[in-house]
Amino acid sequence: MLAAAQRLRRSSDFAAAVRGGRRVGRGAVVVHLTLPEQTGHPATDLPEPVRTTGAETSAPSRAGFVVSKAVGNAVVRNKVRRRLRHLVRERLGGLPAGSTLVVRALPPAAEASYARLGADLDAAVAAARAPRGRRPR
Repeated sequence: MLAAAQRLRRSSDFAAAVRGGRRVGRGAVVVHLTLPEQTGHPATDLPEPVRTTGAETSAPSRAGFVVSKAVGNAVVRNKVRRRLRHLVRERLGGLPAGSTLVVRALPPAAEASYARLGADLDAAVAAARAPRGRRPR
């Protein structure tokens, strides 16, 4: 299970991650990833260095999960949430400190195997971390 410091619990935290992060969907999941550089604290605009207390630089990566009723009944939703929580716990250390990750399960996640959920999650996180390129028209 994720530690309390690694979980998103407040609605405002989820909203900030969904609005400000990069959204990528792969297979049975959609991830919203907010990296520390995207939090809106531009350090280059400040005339003099800012002293930090150390709490900001060592902020843990945090994750939250959204599994709606469209996925299935309560038993199915909790099974999907447990699987995703376990998968994210293994991968959270690979994200930069201070990152925020929201994983939203789509209805196909109810029938997806553990391996497929892991592959979809890995692909979505990798795509969200990749630099954004221009799409050809």
